[in-house]
Amino acid sequence: MVPHLLQQPPSPHAHALIAGDQEMVVWWGSAIECASALARLEREGWLDGPSARASRTLLTELSASWFEIQPSAPLRDQAMRLLQLHSLRAADAMQLAAAIEWAGAPRGHVFACYDERLREAAKPEKFTMP
Repeated sequence: MVPHLLQQPPSPHAHALIAGDQEMVVWWGSAIECASALARLEREGWLDGPSARASRTLLTELSASWFEIQPSAPLRDQAMRLLQLHSLRAADAMQLAAAIEWAGAPRGHVFACYDERLREAAKPEKFTMP
């Protein structure tokens, strides 16, 4: 989602995906991860104050329209399974587990992500990449 919130090389693609998505489904922690990325970019000087505020406002607006997959014991178990199979960080395993929980059977469902490690883990789980 960060490429949708501020200008980055994949931003045009991200804008098109979000514009064409009838129901955006995200993991409960996605807003936190986006806020973390924006704060880091601002601290490191890659994002100025006004741009950071505009990006946070856009994140708030976007989060009002998406559907969040909430934490649960089955989702935790799914994330733990994914950690055994794929080279993922914990937060990425929870994102992918949330997508699997939402999709039921991932085949044919689109998994939009710009993190290469997470994309590579989603492929054998049978998600379609945009």
